[in-house]
Amino acid sequence: MKPQRIAILGGTGFIGSHLVPRLAAEGHAITLLSRNREQHRALRVLPSVRMASVNVYERAALARAFNGHAAVLNLVGILNETGRARFARAHVDLTASVIAACREAGVGRLLQMSSINAGSDASKYLKTRGEAEALVRNSGLDWTIFRPTIVYGRGDGLISRFHGLLKWFPVLPLARPHARIAPVHVGDVCTAIVRTLGGREGTARSYELYGPDVYTLIQIVRMIRDAAQLRRVVLPLPDALGWLQARACDFVPGKPFSSDNFKSLKLDAVGTQDGLAELGIAPQRFAVLLPGLLAAPARELRLDAARAGQRDAARHSYETPGRG
Repeated sequence: MKPQRIAILGGTGFIGSHLVPRLAAEGHAITLLSRNREQHRALRVLPSVRMASVNVYERAALARAFNGHAAVLNLVGILNETGRARFARAHVDLTASVIAACREAGVGRLLQMSSINAGSDASKYLKTRGEAEALVRNSGLDWTIFRPTIVYGRGDGLISRFHGLLKWFPVLPLARPHARIAPVHVGDVCTAIVRTLGGREGTARSYELYGPDVYTLIQIVRMIRDAAQLRRVVLPLPDALGWLQARACDFVPGKPFSSDNFKSLKLDAVGTQDGLAELGIAPQRFAVLLPGLLAAPARELRLDAARAGQRDAARHSYETPGRG
């Protein structure tokens, strides 16, 4: 793939922390837009990565930051509302500003991170994700939308969060225990993004990204418990008690769980159109990777991501992404 100049919003989050080293390893020139560049010094040492302090909600500032770039990747998303971080502002308003700034700066390519079940009225999170998707589809830009299920990997909010909770609590009450999930590995999500950057075959397309195995939430939590060799009880809650737990967590600092999360889990996080297969990507299996993810130290995250990018670049430099 020919190296490009790519502007990334939300690149310091979980997916971005895996993706940015990979893009850098493939020679892309990356501009990471952040309100406070000093908080993310680790990413600044990567080759061809530049941090820019920009208020991403100011369209004029965004347009200036986008100048000279071939593509914009919007990874911004929030799972819960806290303070000024509101779903409509983070998902819908920001996406509108990104689209307007792309037009002003003459950037024709936009890649947008969304979510499986986006557009459903089940929760504010899913509803606003869908509203943002509609803006992208009607933008007139060459767009690609990624709709992953729950993404796991080193430093995630799934394995890491439940592992931490299991270490602290001998009995873990679990809301929505029978929600069905096909977790997708962050490396596979990154590969999907990299491949659609390489040509026009991914434009005007939405890709559902999900793993090959479907579990219930309680199965996942018990797998984490067993892989970590913890003697803990995972207690499934009926919906009435699960809802009370979610409402109580609305007032807990950091919101480890929320009533909006509870509503989102009413829908199975299982896709119906295999975007990974369409892109010629063989998905990694949760059960196989889980022990290693629990054992490996988090400080190896960026090194592993950079190595993965180099391996994938070497393996696929001569390939055309396949169709499922």
